[in-house]
Amino acid sequence: MINQYPYVTGKIESVQPRLPDRSKWNESFYRRSMELPDELLIGAIDSHVHAGPVLNSNPGHMDPIQVAQEAAAAGMKSIVYYDVFGWASGMAWIVNRHVPGIHTYGGYLMNSCHGGINPRSVRTALHLEEGCRFISFGSHCTRFSAERESTLIDGKLVPFKDAFPKFAEEELPVATSIPLEGPISEELHEILSMISERPEVYLNTGHVSVPEALRLLDLAEEYGISKVLIAHPVRGQMTIEQQKAAAARGAFLEACLVDWLYPDVPRTHYYVEKEYMDMGAELGRFSNATAWMKTIREVGIDQFVLGTDYGIRAAPTPVQGMRTMIATMLDYQFSPDDIYRMVATNPAKLIGMDD
Repeated sequence: MINQYPYVTGKIESVQPRLPDRSKWNESFYRRSMELPDELLIGAIDSHVHAGPVLNSNPGHMDPIQVAQEAAAAGMKSIVYYDVFGWASGMAWIVNRHVPGIHTYGGYLMNSCHGGINPRSVRTALHLEEGCRFISFGSHCTRFSAERESTLIDGKLVPFKDAFPKFAEEELPVATSIPLEGPISEELHEILSMISERPEVYLNTGHVSVPEALRLLDLAEEYGISKVLIAHPVRGQMTIEQQKAAAARGAFLEACLVDWLYPDVPRTHYYVEKEYMDMGAELGRFSNATAWMKTIREVGIDQFVLGTDYGIRAAPTPVQGMRTMIATMLDYQFSPDDIYRMVATNPAKLIGMDD
């Protein structure tokens, strides 16, 4: 049932979230608080949540309204929805009409099921109801990801492109890729121009390679795009120095709980075909909690935006995930102020809620 918490109908024009009580943030090694993670949830933003709709072979954990209701009850400020198959801004619009006490946002992922780098789809996303907050260059069907997502054969991971000739023939040609130098396509030019005209919208690099992400950062500067989020750099793809350099240029760096918790379980089914179910082990090669925390410390917290990237049935709810991430960072001796900057202040700047 979606009515887990009471709600009223009608569009919520403004949100007056609960304010955190910083007097409760005091904690020392010998006097630690069970309640502190819950206190740090007040005003927090989960900047990466999957809540469906999804393929019927891959049920999620909660629907978008349930996610928002639980987040509002915890005192969170916002949720940013991702939809691998559609326009999450429309999903957020529905949620905002029915769940008070929180304001949600959605973005658009340029995946192959929508034609990849497709200006018409981007234009639609930007004008759908309240409009989207980010344009992503794709997830599972970028060239970088499509060449690496794998199946298990005789106990060994084998990339789809090597295991299934049909996949290599049909899916790789339509996978999203960014030219590393030289001129760009007219379609990419049009999309970058549209993003640049919307200061509230940020460019999300998506699951592209490191060189492609850095080229997108160059192009964003060239086109006057004010906000860029580099997706999942701490999974071991970007070096510490590359992350520092990107942050110094003003890019936000994403770090998600799923980078190190539940990394080895099967994840989103992007392809309908059963044989194309990614076994998820790619994430397991990138990071663990200790390496994740160490990277954030070495790069510096100033530009990090934290989220869960939760939504799969096997994982807890996104709110439970946020609490787990906060509690674990406290265990790794991050201060409450530093954690709050990454779960509240920086995400608010990214999505334009810091006014």
